[in-house]
Amino acid sequence: MKKSRTVRPRYVAPPTIHENPYLQCEDTCGHVHGIDLSHYQGEVFWETVGDNSSMAYVYLKATEGGDRIDARYERNIDMAHRHGLKVGSYHFFRPKTDLLTQLENFKTQCLPGEQDLIPMLDVESTGGLDNEAFCDSLYKFLDLMEQTYHQKPLIYTGRNFYNKHLQHRIDDYLIMIAMYTDEEPVLADERDITLWQYTAKGRISGISGHVDKSRFMGRHGLRELKFIH
Repeated sequence: MKKSRTVRPRYVAPPTIHENPYLQCEDTCGHVHGIDLSHYQGEVFWETVGDNSSMAYVYLKATEGGDRIDARYERNIDMAHRHGLKVGSYHFFRPKTDLLTQLENFKTQCLPGEQDLIPMLDVESTGGLDNEAFCDSLYKFLDLMEQTYHQKPLIYTGRNFYNKHLQHRIDDYLIMIAMYTDEEPVLADERDITLWQYTAKGRISGISGHVDKSRFMGRHGLRELKFIH
């Protein structure tokens, strides 16, 4: 009699967070996670967000360019504090806009007494400047931020933007890199990355739409971002 063969099921890898929107990265790893928010998320139910122990911090958009103030910033920072998250604030940088005007705009919102985390500068555009002029504008603004808050800001940018415009130019700064893939980002110059924004389509109870989520890389942690008062 011919023996029947046992057919073993073929291994199928579980879906990743980019393949299954209901699978949360923070449910599958031990890294420290957080979110960033602006008025685009609309009304946030902070008591529900605060109950999510997987989210340790939030960066809130405060300002953009020389005159834009995020309409939900003041409520968001107040409620985030009330519900136990560590809070930082960020400014969206416009390289061609007067730098002192941008600084004054940010200062009106990012008050030192309300910050748990160092300020963050969102750098995503050269403003049409050539790279030398863009970097010159960026360096000057970073210096102004450091003079104002007495600590170097965190820099947020995308992997491709960094590789094209910022290699070896911001080595003295902690960075958050946006790259929406399943693999951890590696930069062209292989420099150290503090935080990885791994999705722009995250879900969290208390926020009705998509939200940007990030996590610390390697052994990095919140203590490195602590605002020094």
